[in-house]
Amino acid sequence: MQNIRFARPSRRSALLGITAAVGLSVTAVTLPGVAGAAARHQERPTIVLEHGAFADAASWDGVVKRLQRAGYPVVAAANPLRGPANDAAYLRSVIGHIEGPVVLVGHSYGGTVLSQAAAGLEDKVKALVYIAAFLPDTGESSLGLTNKFPGSTLGQAIESVNYTLPDGSQGVDVSIRPDKFHQQFAADVPADKARLMAAGQRPVALAALEEKSTQAAWKTIPSWSLVTTEDRNIPVAAQRFMSARAHAHTTEIDASHAVSVSCPDAVTRIVERAARTVR
Repeated sequence: MQNIRFARPSRRSALLGITAAVGLSVTAVTLPGVAGAAARHQERPTIVLEHGAFADAASWDGVVKRLQRAGYPVVAAANPLRGPANDAAYLRSVIGHIEGPVVLVGHSYGGTVLSQAAAGLEDKVKALVYIAAFLPDTGESSLGLTNKFPGSTLGQAIESVNYTLPDGSQGVDVSIRPDKFHQQFAADVPADKARLMAAGQRPVALAALEEKSTQAAWKTIPSWSLVTTEDRNIPVAAQRFMSARAHAHTTEIDASHAVSVSCPDAVTRIVERAARTVR
């Protein structure tokens, strides 16, 4: 198959205490079950979810619901989708505001971001989980890894628009055409849901997909990978190659690229497997 080419176009809830007018002081009150819930939270790492291109944080909703039900604190971060260096810096700032250990989970291009963001944070980030994601090495780009193996049809489903940068130069954003989104990105998601996802997708800067990674945290942090065999964005051969190279604990599933939406149980299971190794 030809390489992909994109056209460039001309925790804390506060109890409200009320002090009586006569000067009575209000003593602290612990609600039933609150202390137990807090203790359970402290026993678990915080799960930080990083979405990829052509998606937003809502793509994690089913996974968030299940992880919260299991007692995990969860943050579904917003990914700027401007480039690995920029996006990794933002993700690092999110991690910096979290107390205790963190498990980072990335979907698609989100894997490129977390691979860079977690570098040097081994004392904080205890596990990396890649969901139908890129695991780039230093010097590799998301687009380059996609083109390394045949199987992606993303280039046939993309539309591009110019945007103006603050310095007056032009950048290019790419998104999946709404009429192609269901088949390309989320073939195992109900059509009505896929239409909502298409309308809410976040475009990614073309430069972000071309920018080469400068760090690879999977070399020093234990990794897990969920490979999607029906993926039309990232070829399954590419996912297998990257996962094997990273010595990731790998599971395969017959699912589309939108596996966090179509198979949230499977995604949650692999995240929990990684989280249970954190001590």
